[in-house]
Amino acid sequence: MSQQKSSEVRDVYCQRFGQIAIQMGLIDVEQLIAALSEQVRDDVEGRPHRVLGTIFFEQGVLTPGQIDQILNRLFRQQEQNP
Repeated sequence: MSQQKSSEVRDVYCQRFGQIAIQMGLIDVEQLIAALSEQVRDDVEGRPHRVLGTIFFEQGVLTPGQIDQILNRLFRQQEQNP
Protein backbone atom coordinates (compact mmCIF):
# COMPACT_ATOMS: atom_id res chain seq x y z
CA MET A 1 0.00 0.00 0.00
CA SER A 2 1.34 3.42 -0.87
CA GLN A 3 2.21 5.81 1.91
CA GLN A 4 -0.52 8.22 0.77
CA LYS A 5 -3.15 5.46 0.73
CA SER A 6 -1.97 4.23 4.13
CA SER A 7 -2.34 7.76 5.51
CA GLU A 8 -5.87 8.05 4.08
CA VAL A 9 -6.90 4.77 5.68
CA ARG A 10 -5.41 5.82 9.01
CA ASP A 11 -7.30 9.13 8.89
CA VAL A 12 -10.71 7.40 8.61
CA TYR A 13 -9.88 4.31 10.68
CA CYS A 14 -12.08 3.75 13.70
CA GLN A 15 -10.50 2.03 16.65
CA ARG A 16 -12.12 -1.12 17.85
CA PHE A 17 -13.40 -2.09 21.30
CA GLY A 18 -10.30 -4.06 22.31
CA GLN A 19 -7.85 -1.41 21.22
CA ILE A 20 -9.70 1.25 23.19
CA ALA A 21 -9.84 -0.98 26.28
CA ILE A 22 -6.07 -1.44 26.08
CA GLN A 23 -5.46 2.30 25.67
CA MET A 24 -7.64 2.96 28.71
CA GLY A 25 -5.56 0.46 30.71
CA LEU A 26 -8.54 -1.80 31.38
CA ILE A 27 -7.11 -4.91 29.69
CA ASP A 28 -3.75 -6.01 28.31
CA VAL A 29 -2.81 -7.44 24.94
CA GLU A 30 -2.83 -11.03 26.20
CA GLN A 31 -6.38 -10.63 27.51
CA LEU A 32 -7.51 -9.23 24.16
CA ILE A 33 -5.89 -12.07 22.22
CA ALA A 34 -7.51 -14.64 24.52
CA ALA A 35 -10.95 -13.03 24.15
CA LEU A 36 -10.60 -12.81 20.37
CA SER A 37 -9.61 -16.48 20.28
CA GLU A 38 -12.65 -17.36 22.36
CA GLN A 39 -14.86 -15.32 20.03
CA VAL A 40 -13.51 -17.10 16.95
CA ARG A 41 -13.80 -20.50 18.65
CA ASP A 42 -17.47 -19.81 19.40
CA ASP A 43 -18.09 -18.86 15.77
CA VAL A 44 -16.24 -21.87 14.34
CA GLU A 45 -17.97 -24.31 16.67
CA GLY A 46 -21.42 -22.93 15.83
CA ARG A 47 -22.12 -21.29 19.17
CA PRO A 48 -23.80 -17.87 19.23
CA HIS A 49 -21.46 -14.97 18.43
CA ARG A 50 -20.48 -12.95 21.51
CA VAL A 51 -19.06 -9.45 21.37
CA LEU A 52 -15.86 -8.74 23.29
CA GLY A 53 -17.64 -6.75 25.98
CA THR A 54 -19.78 -9.78 26.79
CA ILE A 55 -16.76 -12.07 26.90
CA PHE A 56 -14.84 -9.73 29.20
CA PHE A 57 -17.87 -9.29 31.44
CA GLU A 58 -18.46 -13.04 31.69
CA GLN A 59 -14.78 -13.51 32.60
CA GLY A 60 -15.04 -10.85 35.30
CA VAL A 61 -12.44 -8.71 33.54
CA LEU A 62 -14.65 -5.68 32.86
CA THR A 63 -17.59 -4.20 34.75
CA PRO A 64 -20.70 -2.89 32.99
CA GLY A 65 -19.51 0.65 33.76
CA GLN A 66 -16.14 0.04 32.12
CA ILE A 67 -17.83 -1.46 29.07
CA ASP A 68 -20.03 1.63 28.83
CA GLN A 69 -16.94 3.88 29.00
CA ILE A 70 -15.30 1.98 26.14
CA LEU A 71 -18.47 2.01 24.04
CA ASN A 72 -18.98 5.74 24.65
CA ARG A 73 -15.47 6.46 23.43
CA LEU A 74 -15.99 4.17 20.42
CA PHE A 75 -19.28 5.85 19.49
CA ARG A 76 -17.79 9.35 19.88
CA GLN A 77 -14.99 8.38 17.47
CA GLN A 78 -17.49 7.01 14.97
CA GLU A 79 -19.50 10.25 15.12
CA GLN A 80 -16.34 12.26 14.44
CA ASN A 81 -15.34 10.03 11.50
CA PRO A 82 -18.57 9.03 9.75
